[in-house]
Amino acid sequence: MAISMLWLRDLRSASTVVLSIVHMAEEDTPIAILIDELKNEDIQIRLNSIRRVNTIARALGPERTRKELIPFLSEAVDDEDEVLLALAEELGTMVENVGGPEHSHCLLGPLEALANVEEAVVRDKAVESLCKVAETLPAAAFDDHFVDLVRRLAQGDWFTSRTSACGLFPAAYPRVANPDTRKELRTLFTNLCKDETPMVRRAASTHLGRFAKHMEKDIVKVELIPLFITLAQDEQDSVRLLAVENCAHIGSMLAPEEMVQLILPTVRQCASDKSWRVRYMVADHFNVLCEAAGPELTRAELVPFFVKLLKDTEAEVRTAAALRVAGVCAAIPKEMIIKLLLVCIKDLVSDANQHVRAALASVIMNLAPVFGKEDTIENLLPLFLDLLKDDFPEVRLNIISKLEAVNRVIGIELLSQSLLPAIVELAEDRQWRVRLAIIEYIPLLAGQLGVEFFDEKLGNLCMTWLGDSVYSIREAATNNLKKLTEVFGVDWAQTNIIPKVLALYTHPNYLYRMTTLFAVGVLAGVVGPDVISNSMLPLVIRMAQDKVPNIRFNVAKTLHVLIPLLDQASVQSRIKPCLAKMQDDADRDVKFYATQALQLC
Repeated sequence: MAISMLWLRDLRSASTVVLSIVHMAEEDTPIAILIDELKNEDIQIRLNSIRRVNTIARALGPERTRKELIPFLSEAVDDEDEVLLALAEELGTMVENVGGPEHSHCLLGPLEALANVEEAVVRDKAVESLCKVAETLPAAAFDDHFVDLVRRLAQGDWFTSRTSACGLFPAAYPRVANPDTRKELRTLFTNLCKDETPMVRRAASTHLGRFAKHMEKDIVKVELIPLFITLAQDEQDSVRLLAVENCAHIGSMLAPEEMVQLILPTVRQCASDKSWRVRYMVADHFNVLCEAAGPELTRAELVPFFVKLLKDTEAEVRTAAALRVAGVCAAIPKEMIIKLLLVCIKDLVSDANQHVRAALASVIMNLAPVFGKEDTIENLLPLFLDLLKDDFPEVRLNIISKLEAVNRVIGIELLSQSLLPAIVELAEDRQWRVRLAIIEYIPLLAGQLGVEFFDEKLGNLCMTWLGDSVYSIREAATNNLKKLTEVFGVDWAQTNIIPKVLALYTHPNYLYRMTTLFAVGVLAGVVGPDVISNSMLPLVIRMAQDKVPNIRFNVAKTLHVLIPLLDQASVQSRIKPCLAKMQDDADRDVKFYATQALQLC
């Protein structure tokens, strides 16, 4: 027995624990292992043990899990936050292992203890698991167990328990049928909204909107909206800023005239709050507020607030508002956009803060469908060009990535005339990510421009990228050639691309020669066996004599790609002898890749 226990204590994997339980006669082995590992000084061992708690529970069976494992876990809450977080998560998944819904109330104890700990992340996970368990509780046991738990937490001495209680009301209220109990829950929540501790009021404000969704409209208007207004005027900006999200939650439950009377004053107050964090929240949630208010109220009341946010003194607020420009514009008439918002948008294009300009650049192209062709050409194209020439690379990148939205509105001809010169200039941008974005857009542009226009304007550009100093650009350039071949056909590639690619093998810089091999490997899949056999294969075999080992082992890797694409006669007569010779190479990497390729011959 003693020898067996010592042996078992050295085993750490879940599978070993299960096998031990099956083969050992001692019934206390799983709990002993768990206790032993949870006392280990190594946090990773304790964490792994907690992660296996469901495995141990299945081995013990529901009855022993309820009587032995759960009480032990209830006392194991004095540990590192990482371990407690894992425990809070695992407990939420143990309903079946304790015997199903009729016994799930036994999980509430350890979760209640975790909901009282100091670390907020652990408490939040405990609340999440409590809500999961609450869904499984039978109606008869709900009031006795879950509602009592909510009462204890809501009236706890420490702010940590009261903070956790706030997140349980949306789960508890809809399951309670007794009107008196419902009223009691509302009273408890009211007390939490007025708690002296800011963290509790913040938690109450966080869950107020979700709580309101489960109440009758009249109760919301009489009891909850006064709390909402009070929290929106709280002395702590961390509490006030949460009122913005509640505006959307509660506003969606009200009629337009009620929204104007009860919610709009708070939106107005938050939009001009002295704290930039509160104004930021209004800007960040503005599209949601527009949806809750409806189109008429948005046009009449919310747009002026949005204009104010676009002109805010804080760059963070302007950035958040700029990101919402497209969503707001989609909800109002074009005439109103041009009259009220266009001036603000033009100002943001030249904003002193680069993050504001980048945010605008990420959404401004989506205004083209809203404006239509004529107004896009007149009002938006100059702004696009300004942003394409911006000093900040992220701004240019955001514009390039959204060109397709403009193309659908104004057409490729006008797009190429107005924006193509700027795009060509960006193809040589000093920031490699900008060049990469241009490369990825080229195949789409090529298909729309046509082969003649492409050869004239962009053909040489695509070849230039093959010699870029950045590997990611060279890699993208070779993939780009494959996509262009798919667009224009093999005959075009054989005339315009393949000869230029193969000519790079004579370059004194080995990186250019390497690019030739990469391009062959990529293009081989689309050009067909004739082109491979007549144009590509002879050059690849010749490059097997290169003095640089990196080139030679990449020859072997390229041949590995070509073998499945060629007939057996070519493989046996041309590729196999070359690879056999490379097996005797002085470089071990060349030998390795040559041997791998020979296995396909």
